[in-house]
This record gives sequence, structure tokens and C-alpha cells, in this order.
Amino acid sequence: MGEQGASVIALLQLNPTVGDIKGNAKRLEQFIETASSHGAVVCVSTELAICGYPPRDLLMQSSFVELAQQAALSLDVEIPSLIGTPTIPDHERGKPGNGVALLGNQAPVKIVARKQLLPTYDVFDEARYFDSDDRPGIARTLSGPLELGVTVCEDAWQVAGETPSEYEADPIEQLAEWGRQGVNLDATVNLSASPYHSNKIQTRLHVARTAAKTLNHPFLLSNQVGGNDDLLFDGRSMAAWPTGDVVVAPSWKEGILLVDLENPTATKWVAMDDDDGDVLFFTSDDNGNGRSDVLEELADAVVVGLRDYCQKSGIERIVLGLSGGIDSAVAACVAAEAVGAENVLGLSMPSRFSSQHSMDDAQYTAHALGMEYASIPIDEHHSSLEQQMAQMLNQGSHVAQENIQARLRGILVMAHANAQGRMAIATGNKSELAQGYCTLYGDMAGGYTPLGDVYKMEVYGLAEVFNRRAIQRGQEPPVNESTMTKPPSAELAPDQRDDDTLPPYETLDEILKLHIEQGLGAKEIASQGFEHSMVVSVLQRLEANEHKRWQMAPAPRVSSRAFGQGWRHPLASKHDWRR
Repeated sequence: MGEQGASVIALLQLNPTVGDIKGNAKRLEQFIETASSHGAVVCVSTELAICGYPPRDLLMQSSFVELAQQAALSLDVEIPSLIGTPTIPDHERGKPGNGVALLGNQAPVKIVARKQLLPTYDVFDEARYFDSDDRPGIARTLSGPLELGVTVCEDAWQVAGETPSEYEADPIEQLAEWGRQGVNLDATVNLSASPYHSNKIQTRLHVARTAAKTLNHPFLLSNQVGGNDDLLFDGRSMAAWPTGDVVVAPSWKEGILLVDLENPTATKWVAMDDDDGDVLFFTSDDNGNGRSDVLEELADAVVVGLRDYCQKSGIERIVLGLSGGIDSAVAACVAAEAVGAENVLGLSMPSRFSSQHSMDDAQYTAHALGMEYASIPIDEHHSSLEQQMAQMLNQGSHVAQENIQARLRGILVMAHANAQGRMAIATGNKSELAQGYCTLYGDMAGGYTPLGDVYKMEVYGLAEVFNRRAIQRGQEPPVNESTMTKPPSAELAPDQRDDDTLPPYETLDEILKLHIEQGLGAKEIASQGFEHSMVVSVLQRLEANEHKRWQMAPAPRVSSRAFGQGWRHPLASKHDWRR
């Protein structure tokens, strides 16, 4: 590791709470003080760090924008710092800007940049809230002195061809042109809140390298970390040089990446908690493949999503139904890591259709995790309702009879949640939610769905991850062999199995991924080796159950396209899926 000199820039990898302007401001001051004590001469926050990203319709309150900008410009800092903040509109009928404030070290306090490229695809709707700028910013600091190009998140992506369509301007190309005209910048920084999904690191590496090569100077990206509602941010702040070399901060951790512009190997990581991590170095021919286990990363993601949702909402305890199946077992593992096993209650609620091994498996998982556990048989309530509703039930389909059980369980889970001040979590996975294999006001009841963007076969992979982690800690694996190998079943009828009406989950997951994430139709999917009638059946069930997904609890986004903000399908529609 080399010596750090007068060109050390600190990237503040922050986990802000949306709306907590005072708390975020205090945290920023702590980060900047720590960065200064470690030799940084300039600090760069994440996008909208003062108010947290995404603030959504809070931005439509002028008082919120004013408070945020005032807090950003009033930070008590020792060294020049670039802080992400919404900015007050330039004129009466204008919208706020997604801006960057420069302050500290006797420098004039001012807004030096506003975001140019406002994404309106997938989970983004920034044109709803912001007016765009017409140029990138330049920040001149009194430390060094350093002259920095200033961009915000999406501003850096067009040059790498990583936006769905081209914008009218390209901020990185604009900065590069200024450089060719004699504006000599030491580096360009990017304040970012780039949401996570699987394999996102490869895309960001491409963006960073392309920007550095185009600019012919270092490019530094400071990225938010943590969960806000359904969006996850993995951190991995990074710096790239025109040579193609890149340094990357740890994922899922708060801290400071200290980047020496003159010496990439002198880059250091300063953790802001007890959970340290290692800086990763990528050479020009290394795109990050194989650096992390995909399922380990997925486990970290869903845990962070639930953890931050609870912490930022003031939720300390969780309750969930434990059926003895793979989904509820893995959901319990996620909950135990997120809030501590001692704060999780698992309820086994067997009916006359519940197998003994399922009841045993549920108890095993609870005891292995060290969580609270209770068994509440529902058969007496089930039988009583069946008798009272016999005439109506005999006129309907078997689904009406089956769903009574799921809704009885939902009542019991929610009763414990209300009585004990817990949050109920739903345990469904993406594959089942896609096909409607879930019951409104039953197993869908809850405030959060930690596995709602995880396909069924990935759930099995997560079980192996949590088992491996437990063994490494010297504990019993929480998901036993019986749970891993039994045929999936809702156990709402005698000898019921999911594959009675669904394709095998290995097949179902692949069809769903091709349609949801790649946008392929039935004929295109069938051309890849799937039976056409099966594909049509899957897509028809997907459409028919949109009303359930509109009512599902939020789920952390871990795939490139999740149900939620980025999935905007109509409720009432009639499409011919055979084509």
C-alpha cells in the first residue's frame, strides 16, 4: 500500500433514512470528520444523501425541499465536501433539482451541479419530481487545490450505452470536450444511488471504466448502501482510472472509501461500524465475474432489505407462519439474521391436512434458529366454519374450502402481530406470486415479503446458504433434509402437490425469467425448448393474478425486474397469450 498524499478523495458510502434530514445530516458530519482524520482532502456523498433516496412524493412538498437544501448547506464540516441534496426550484413553477452542494474550508457555499439525465424507466420516475440541468458541474476546492467534474448517477451511464434509450445530452462527453478545450480536471465524481440487482457489479464496472477512459482522468462513484422500502443499494463505491484499473468498496456495508488519485493501490476502506470489509482491485481485463457467490449475495440482499425496513420503521419484532415448507423456513432464516432470532416468533398452525413431518420440520427450524415457537392447531376453527358455511361451500369450488384454512392462519398471525407489537411477514416467493399460488388475506398477510422477488429454485439455494452459515458458526443447520426434499405443497387438501397443476419449478422459473426479465412472448419462449401450451398456461395464470400482486406487501428488489414499481401491468385486461 502506498502513502496517501494531498489528492485523497473520500467516497462516503452512506445508508440514509428517507426523510430523516436531521439524522442524515448528523451522520454525514460524522463521516466527514472521520474521513478528514484519515487524510482525505475532499469528501463526496451519495445522491440525495441529506434526505435519502428515493424520497418520492416528499419532493412535492416545497417545505421538505427547502429544509433539505438548508440542512445540506449548513453542515459543519472541516474539509470541502460535495453533498447530494434536492435544490429549491429556480423559478416559481419549476420543479426541484437533484443537486450537489459544495461547502467547507472557507469555500463559497453553493450548488455546483444538478442532475442532467432523469431516468423514467423501471423503478425510476425522476421527471415527475425534478427539472434537469443542461450541463455537468465543476467544483473548485481550496484543498490541493483540486478541480472536479461533478455528475449525478444516471449522468454517467449514457456514455457506456447502459441507458434504455439515448438522452439529448451526454454529461461525460461534455466534460471530455471541455478537457479537450483546455479545462484540466483532476477527476470526475459521481454521486449515486444505483439500486441493486443480481450481477449489477459488472454493469457498474463498465460504466466506471468507460467514463474514465472517455475523460482521460480518474472517475469516482460514491454509491448509497442499505434498503429503502423495496429498493436495495449494495454500496460498492468505486474509482476507475483510464488504464482500466478499478478499486471497489465492500458491499452491504457503511463506510468510507479513501481514494488516492495518484496511487490506486493506496486506496483504503474505513468501516463506520464493527463490520469491516476488503477493498477489491480489478485490473483492466477483470470484470468481476467470480468475485462473489451469487446466492451468498442474494442472502445478504434480502437480509439487508428486511433489516433496514424494520430499523427505519421502528419495528423490533417479527411473527410469521411456519408451515414446515421451504419458503417459511428460509423466511425465518432471513428474519433471524435481520432482527435477531430472539425477536422472531414462528407459528405452526396445522390443520387436518398437515402432515406430521411438516409439523416436525417447522419445530426443528424454530429450535435450530433459537427463535420463539408456538403450535396452534386450527382444525377446530376450520370445522366450525365449515359447518356454518356448509350450504355456501357446497355450491362453490374446492378453492373456497381450501382458502378458509389460509385465512384462519392469517387471522392468527395478525392477531399475534397486533397484540405483541410485531410485524407479520409473508413467506411467498416470486414463482408462486406469479402464478397466484397465494391467498389474499391469508398467507399474503403481512407488512413485508422478504422472498417476494426470489424464484422458487433460488429459495432452495438460499436454504443451503443459511445452513452453511449456521454450520460455520457451530450451530445446527436450520433447514433440515426433510424440508429440502419434500415435494412442495400448500397442504390445503389431501395429498396435494404444487406440481399437480404447475410445471416443475425448474421449468416454471425459467419461463417466468424469460418473460418477466427479458420480455419474451409465448412463441419466443417456446422456441427455446419449452412446450407452447405450457408456456401459454403459465402466462395466462400470470395475467389472471395481477390483482393479488397489487395487494402484496412490499418485497426487496433483487432481480432485474421485480413485481412492484417496475412492473406496471393492468389489472383488468384480455390479452391473447398464444401469440
